[in-house]
Amino acid sequence: MANDINTVVLVGRLTRDAELKYTNAGTAVCKFSLAVNRRKRSGDQWTDEVSYFDVVLWGKQGEAIQQYLGKGKQVAVNGELRQNRWEQDGQKRSKVEIIAGNVQLLGGGSGASGGGAARGGSTSTPFEQFNNTSKSAGPDFEDDIPF
Repeated sequence: MANDINTVVLVGRLTRDAELKYTNAGTAVCKFSLAVNRRKRSGDQWTDEVSYFDVVLWGKQGEAIQQYLGKGKQVAVNGELRQNRWEQDGQKRSKVEIIAGNVQLLGGGSGASGGGAARGGSTSTPFEQFNNTSKSAGPDFEDDIPF
């Protein structure tokens, strides 16, 4: 019985636009690369160290969010690590990828795909589109603090 834990949470920026492909069975596969910066002390100075991670997002979420995943876009990824192993030209190879369970859009990006308007859509993000609530849904208080 395995009691192991395999969970990873990253916040970083896309190094290139996300690619959307489909398997022979028709399942969507969205792939992108994430750059995560870390501040590191080197003597009396601080330097930035960058790590790069390949992320795979399967299914409907990958299809829905791919158009918003442009180079430079900041995202949060929650998922698990998976090591793929294969043999190529007689050499054993392996690669570790992050299999995303959830991807959230955070800050803007430097690319044209940072907003929906650049792709001919609305200017709201998917979060705003699917979680739009009316301002009258709760009580309307005139003061900052209602008590």
